[in-house]
Amino acid sequence: MTWTSLPPLLIVLSSLIPGLIIFVLPEERVGLRTALNLAGAILKTALTALMLWGVWHGERFETTFPLLPGMDFVLRIDALALLFVTLSSTLWLATTIYAIGYLEHAPHRSRFFGFFSLCVTATVGIAQAGNLLTLFLFYEILTLSTYPLVVHRGTDAALAAGRTYLRYAVPGGAALLVGIVWLHVVAGTFDFVEEGGALDHVGPEHRVALTACFVLMVGGFGVKAALVPFHGWLPRAMVAPAPVSALLHAVAVVKAGAFGIVRVVYDVYGQELAVDLGVTTPLAVLAAVTILYGSLRALQQDDLKRRLAFSTISQLSYIILGIALAGPIATVGGLVHLVHQGIMKITLFFCAGNLAETLGIHRISEMDGAGRRMPWTMAAFTVAALGMMGAPPVAGFISEWYLGVGALAAGQGWVVVVLLTSSALNATYFLPILYRAWFTPRTGPWPDEDKGRRGRFETDLRLLGPVVFTAALSLAAGLLAGLDASPLGWSRFIAEQEFP
Repeated sequence: MTWTSLPPLLIVLSSLIPGLIIFVLPEERVGLRTALNLAGAILKTALTALMLWGVWHGERFETTFPLLPGMDFVLRIDALALLFVTLSSTLWLATTIYAIGYLEHAPHRSRFFGFFSLCVTATVGIAQAGNLLTLFLFYEILTLSTYPLVVHRGTDAALAAGRTYLRYAVPGGAALLVGIVWLHVVAGTFDFVEEGGALDHVGPEHRVALTACFVLMVGGFGVKAALVPFHGWLPRAMVAPAPVSALLHAVAVVKAGAFGIVRVVYDVYGQELAVDLGVTTPLAVLAAVTILYGSLRALQQDDLKRRLAFSTISQLSYIILGIALAGPIATVGGLVHLVHQGIMKITLFFCAGNLAETLGIHRISEMDGAGRRMPWTMAAFTVAALGMMGAPPVAGFISEWYLGVGALAAGQGWVVVVLLTSSALNATYFLPILYRAWFTPRTGPWPDEDKGRRGRFETDLRLLGPVVFTAALSLAAGLLAGLDASPLGWSRFIAEQEFP
């Protein structure tokens, strides 16, 4: 084993080993549990930074183990993998700090943080998977590790949400497995191949089978990506604690689904074959329908987390739309939105958690005057909400600009209409929240004032710090988008490899 084969494995182990140790810790070992959580998150972030430097300079990192005869377990770090790993490791560190403060007096913390670490392990495994088999293994581990987080509170609502999640995830995983096995029978490969895909050797007589495999795999990944009509589990999962909601929407589950679709389109089929098979246009239409449907449903929600959940359903499909347009500019827009949506949406869920834990606010109708009581939290919420609307100079504007220009370059002007309509709907369901929080006077007591969370600041500093950090990232990703080291610069780097 050479030094270039170690980093992919170490990135996985940096959360797996602390997680396994945390499982067996007694609840009262708060200091050790916190140290293990933070050490794993910091180590993963440091390893990711090292890999970014290496891949930018042309280094290749890969770990391979024999799994079954003719089938290998492959972890590979390429530019696309690092985009997802960087997002995951950075936001995992922020979410870890947030979760430590949020769950300070909650029961079953060792169980929570154990599964929390396994969830992130599965996520970075999906990001680094070098073939479909490895991706599928981590994809199913992600399902098993997120279910206990969804049902963590053990209430009837939480258990019902967990059952709903499994009713969607298990058939989705089965469809994905059938598609992978069928594709292996037809093409004899599981591998991802950059610059053209892995199926250029497959003859035209297999067009129907290739199309069917594509539908099965995209359907399997589409469950976690919350594509309509596979989205129903996501709003129900909002009964989970705020750190879990943040993890589901910004770092792990939904991003794993979207990332899987990106891999299938570009590194399994290749964009030329996908276009030739005629599967990209239906995928783009499905993404557009999901964008508009999610926004319309968000308008109907008074519960803050449910409104944010339907917003995620809408916003996540921007990524899939950009990939389905199969052009270099639109690809940049889709890929960069994988990062931009993550940092903006995690900010919104952190803010929702702060409002709930500090003031007992769960509904938008309860938010009158919240901006004056919690100015830092609501300032962060405002930045992220403006970004979701596509307002400059926040990160969301960059994503939508590249998607719109890319759609026009691909001759798909209808996509611009979808994007403009979505932005208008986003403004319609975010601006009333901001108006209530900043400009509507408070006429009564808060639903549950302070809940012991205030201290010297408007809330616990461990809850406030991550909110300010991710809001600053949302703003910086827009203001500094011209830098090579920005998410946009890295997405261009990936697109140059996919469209040489």
